[in-house]
Amino acid sequence: MAAIPPPACPTVTAIYAAYEAAADSGYRAHLGASLIGTECERAIWYSFRWATRARHTGRLLRLFDTGNLAEARFVADLRRIGVTVLDLDPATGRQWNLRDASGHFGGSMDAVAIGLPEAPTTWHVCEFKTHSAKSFAKLKAEGVAASKPLHWTQMQAYMHLAGLDRAFYLAVCKDTDELYQERIRHDAEAGLRILAKAERIIGAARPPARISQDPAWWQCRFCDHHAICHAGAAPERHCRSCLHASPVHGGDWHCARHAAPLDRRDQEAGCAAHLYLPDFVAAEQVDAGEDWVSYRLPDGTEWRDGVPAAAPPDIVSHLPCRICRNTIYRVGPGKGPHIAELICTGCETGGRWLSKIDAVAMGVAA
Repeated sequence: MAAIPPPACPTVTAIYAAYEAAADSGYRAHLGASLIGTECERAIWYSFRWATRARHTGRLLRLFDTGNLAEARFVADLRRIGVTVLDLDPATGRQWNLRDASGHFGGSMDAVAIGLPEAPTTWHVCEFKTHSAKSFAKLKAEGVAASKPLHWTQMQAYMHLAGLDRAFYLAVCKDTDELYQERIRHDAEAGLRILAKAERIIGAARPPARISQDPAWWQCRFCDHHAICHAGAAPERHCRSCLHASPVHGGDWHCARHAAPLDRRDQEAGCAAHLYLPDFVAAEQVDAGEDWVSYRLPDGTEWRDGVPAAAPPDIVSHLPCRICRNTIYRVGPGKGPHIAELICTGCETGGRWLSKIDAVAMGVAA
């Protein structure tokens, strides 16, 4: 007898689809404290450079949301016993947002609290987590540092950036609702190492060494970036994967090709002048020009990354059009002090004027 297919679940399917539709782009703007404890620095660098877009199923997105919803209950539990909990920054009215001096590394604390029975006069960084039964049993047996080193490192980063000496880790077993607590002491040396690690990764123009050259190594096998790191896959084209873009002070990014700052929307869109960082191309670099790089592929053929060798002189690339997000423009006559006007080839919107300095930098004839 043929197997009877499982019954259709259109409502559940629709719920999962709604989570997927509401998901963000899959890229994190900053280097998060929740990742900095990852042992492989290359994996962290790949995440910072948006090498792999995070794509999660609706079921997993809902699971993440369950963890977020638990935070409000943790806060209510602490307040119920008289603990003062600040889950929002009084200065902004929003979640606590911590950043290092570069503006590129940090994270969002769950809360800060004072009045805990163990230390009623000490402010604590609060970190709330949910665990499966297996993970919770390991946590109880070994403590946070041994069983969840990424969580421990995250709290050390928060304590260092917030200038607090203690953290309070409060966890729940999702199967039984049993709670676990642990007070964590600030390790100043660890905090400095964490910030130095973040600075090293943020400033790296090339990916750090792999944790293993063996693609079957367990940490590599389960890494989000396995295909790019070990199988030669290429990341999507956007500013973070482009050799023209680099992080600058204040948590910002800058494009050397267009001599312009890059906001989040610009970074995700990229432009026609995109050139992969050479380490993202699984090939030997053989030549390069102003707007192109050529590579010899493993099969011996050559591949050219960049604009055509003979692009029309009146066609240039620039930052995405504010109307249609196209990045190819026709050069029109200037007006007043402006040497030229850029007119979008996608929607014919003009009004993007070039000074003489800008025109020279882009190779536009005066």
